[in-house]
Parts: sequence; C-alpha cells; structure tokens
Amino acid sequence: MANFSKSGGHRFAVDVYQNTHLPEGGREVDAIVTVTATGGGTTATTPLVPVVPHQSPSSYGPQPAGPDAAVVVMVDCSGSMDYPPTKMRNARAATAAAIDTLRDGVAFAVVAGTHQAKEAYPGGGRLALADATTRQQAKEALRKLTPGGGTAIGTWLRLADQLLETSEAPMRHGILLTDGRNEHEEPDALRASLEHCAGRFTCDARGVGTDWEVKEVTAIASALLGTADIVADPAGLAADFTRMMETAMGKEVADVALRLWTPQGAEVKFLKQVAPALETLTERRVDAGPRIGDYPTGSWGDESRDYHLCVRVPAAAVGEEMLAARVSLVLPTPDGSSPRVLAQGLVRAVWTDDLSASTSINAQVAHYTGQAELARYIQEGLDLRRSGDLDGATAKLGRAVQLANRSGNEDTAKLLAKVVDVVDAATGTVRLKATVTAEAQMTLETRSTKTVRVKK
Repeated sequence: MANFSKSGGHRFAVDVYQNTHLPEGGREVDAIVTVTATGGGTTATTPLVPVVPHQSPSSYGPQPAGPDAAVVVMVDCSGSMDYPPTKMRNARAATAAAIDTLRDGVAFAVVAGTHQAKEAYPGGGRLALADATTRQQAKEALRKLTPGGGTAIGTWLRLADQLLETSEAPMRHGILLTDGRNEHEEPDALRASLEHCAGRFTCDARGVGTDWEVKEVTAIASALLGTADIVADPAGLAADFTRMMETAMGKEVADVALRLWTPQGAEVKFLKQVAPALETLTERRVDAGPRIGDYPTGSWGDESRDYHLCVRVPAAAVGEEMLAARVSLVLPTPDGSSPRVLAQGLVRAVWTDDLSASTSINAQVAHYTGQAELARYIQEGLDLRRSGDLDGATAKLGRAVQLANRSGNEDTAKLLAKVVDVVDAATGTVRLKATVTAEAQMTLETRSTKTVRVKK
C-alpha cells in the first residue's frame, strides 16, 4: 500500500508493511512504515525504493526569498586539539573542504568552540552568503584558528542557533566537531542547550581521535536529528566533512513531521526510526489535535527511511476489523495554516481464530526488532566490559554476534570481530579479546545503531 504526493521537486510515498491479523483479545499492532522521497535535484546516500509518480502533483507554493539553506560549522579549538598538532591542521582543512562544497547562495558561518563560543567567520552576529569571495575569506579566517582553552559544547550550539536564527532559510543545519569531553560545562547545561535547539536546526556530530565521550556525541546528534560518527584518524576529516556537507546540500524539504492518528481507545505504544539508523521518537510527540500526534523527522533529500510503529488497540472479537492508525507525512505551510499532507498510509487490525495467521510475524517487523536487539546487546556488552564483568560482556556480545550474523549486518559483524574472537557466529560463541584498542571499542559503540535494511 502506498500513497504519493509532491513538495517542490520531491515526491513522497508512504508504504506500510504489517501482519494485520490478531488473535481474539489481541491488542498490539506492529507495522513498519517506509517513507521515501524522490525527485529532488541531488541524491542522498540512503537506498531508495521505486516510486510511481502521483497522477496530479501539486506545488508546495512559492519558495521564500533569500537563501534556501543555512549552515554553521562548529570547530573544536580547545587545547587538546594541539595534541598532536596535526589534529588542528586537519580540522582546518576539513572545514575548508566543507566550505568548498557549499552551493552558491547558501548562508554559512564558522564557530570556534572552546569553553566559550566565538564567531570565526564572518563575525558581527551574521551569516555570509557562499560565493567565490566569501569562501576564500572563510578559508583565510580558518588559518587563524589556534587551539587553547576548554570545552563547553552547549555554548557552541547556542551560538550556532543565534546565527541560524538570523536567516529565513528553511533548511538550517549544523556540523559539530569535537575531540574531547564536555568538561567545562555541567551536563544539565548541555541538555538544556539541546532542548533549546531541538527542532530549530539539525546537526551532524563527529568525534575525532579517541579522547571524546561517545554518549555525549551521539546524544547531540540524536537530539538534533543528525548523524554521529567517529573519525579516529584526523587525516580522514576532510573526506568526512565533504560527505556531510554534500548530504546537507541534498536536503531540500525541511521540518517534515510524521503524523499519527489513532481511534478512540487506542494509543501509540512506541514509534522508532529503524533505518538507516535506530532513533526513538516516542517521547518527541507533539499533540496536534484529538488523538493526533506529530513526530519530527527533520529534513529530507532523495532518501528512504523505515519506522517501527506499535499501537495498542482495544480488544475485539473474532471477525471484527478496525483502522488502528492513520500515518501521514505533513509539512508546515508558509502562512501557518493547516499543514500540508504529503503522503499517507493505513495500519489495520483484523481479529481471527486462524492460529497460523495471528502468530505469523511480518518479515520487516521481525527484522527490525532484531536490529534493535542487536544495538542493545552491543551497548550492554560494552558497558559490562568497562565495568569489569567479563562473563556478562561475553554473553551480551556473543548474542550480538549471533544477531548480526542472522540479519546479514556485515558492517556491524566486522566491528564486533575487533572486540571479540568469534568461535561460532551462528551460535554466538565468542571470546573477549585480551586487548582492544580504544578506536575499535568506540567505533563499535558509535555505529551500533546503524542498521541494515530488509528487502521489501
């Protein structure tokens, strides 16, 4: 089942995959909702599902004047960036490469982050518009960045937000680089900054080297609907920054929300993004009317994402049928009126006494349940290893190896093999490696939420 609509140059589609059958008295309905955007001017890196054009597409309306995108790059300039000195040089080069990737007319700025945030370019509380002159000026300003001071990431995010607020661009994005822990700011201050910035701009976060805190960097990306990753070798920063900026430039539709309507007596148990990476959205619900909730999905280019929806419905007798949820993709309108529906899908429930029908687990639901379980076992196993519980860590990471093998998640399997010696992947029999590099452990932890997609 699919429903299509168009926004600007993009077509959106919603497909629902589920087993509609419940046993008598059954109450939980699971579905995988695939949202796909195609037809933009650039292509993002996530895999696509073929889409049939809508028969009568309509325009989103007149585009706002001025830049269509605004980007702020936040560069860690704390004292630790001088150890070794190549780290700062690579950070400057990476930021320069990202600036070269900006489209003409995109608004941008560079923030130098220490225990306080400073405008490195253009200054004056404003953004510059990308062209040959401003790119060159920005790269000259980058050469003046020198390491010194502490780390207070919340101040960097607050300044980025202030700068992005000066632009009317619909696409607002941040790129944040850090090499250390957020030691010069209370955890509550960073959380408050993330709460303030959530929904105002998206942000990709990168940790360079191995002296930063994985949970801090992933929390930043999670709160601001971006990506998180490790760049263990600073020499790889330029290529990574270029890819990030290319992806950001490919985003053409902003502030898209996934809207869920449920009938009387039903409730959303959870909503999770499950591909290309795991992200829980349940707590981000914003009520939009009676039995209606909106969940933010951020900005879209040409890409496809999967969501796992679980709805708890009232129990019913055999033979009864109900609409368990209506899933819509909605976009705010420029005049503030009712948001425009881009695409829609239906989640159904049918009660049956056919045991084989009601106990069959949909392949997509089973696959992504396993991917979420895989990420959980990795996180728990690494935490146990750090705490010294080697038997517990072995059991958890062994189960992770088994799940990665079963689901065909080869990338995660390779990362696990750097932390454990695999005796039998099928049964999850492993031995902890006596020595594990910080890079191997941090890479596994940072990328544990990246999933492999199931073939539809």
